[in-house]
Amino acid sequence: MLADTSPQARTGHGYDRTAFTVDWDTHTVTCPQGKTNTRWKPATQRGTDVIVVNYTTATCQPCPVKTQCTTATRHGRQLTLRPQPLQQALDTARAEQTTPQWQARYTRRAGIEATIAQATKTTHTRRTRYRGLAKTHLDHNIKATALNLIRLDAWYNGHTLNPRHTSHLSRLHLTPTA
Repeated sequence: MLADTSPQARTGHGYDRTAFTVDWDTHTVTCPQGKTNTRWKPATQRGTDVIVVNYTTATCQPCPVKTQCTTATRHGRQLTLRPQPLQQALDTARAEQTTPQWQARYTRRAGIEATIAQATKTTHTRRTRYRGLAKTHLDHNIKATALNLIRLDAWYNGHTLNPRHTSHLSRLHLTPTA
């Protein structure tokens, strides 16, 4: 899942959305200082159903931690939530993404996606020139062989195909032992 894009979450300090307690039954959101929202309004933003939660200026202006909570000067804090099942699934997925087990699984997936991306960019694998399963299968095998040859050539000549990514082949490089 994409990370929280609020200013508080991007800077890494302050109160992001996870610091607030949401009571879905009573439609109230409690801030870390114990204040509750004044408005809970379902809305649509960019074609997506959301819930906009607002705090009044009178609530946020005298707050001692206002600078950690909001950058608004004329209004109070505003939170945008998804409908309850989506918001809870999003929170669960974001929390799971921080675990080492999830990151290890995603590392494998990123390597596979890099291979697929290279195949589509280099050999135009999205479409085949042939009709029939046998010819299409042969076409895919030839393209896979071509990708392996491209990667071997880059590895033997010391070129990196993607400088941000270490290939599995380069990880297997064994150094001579004395």
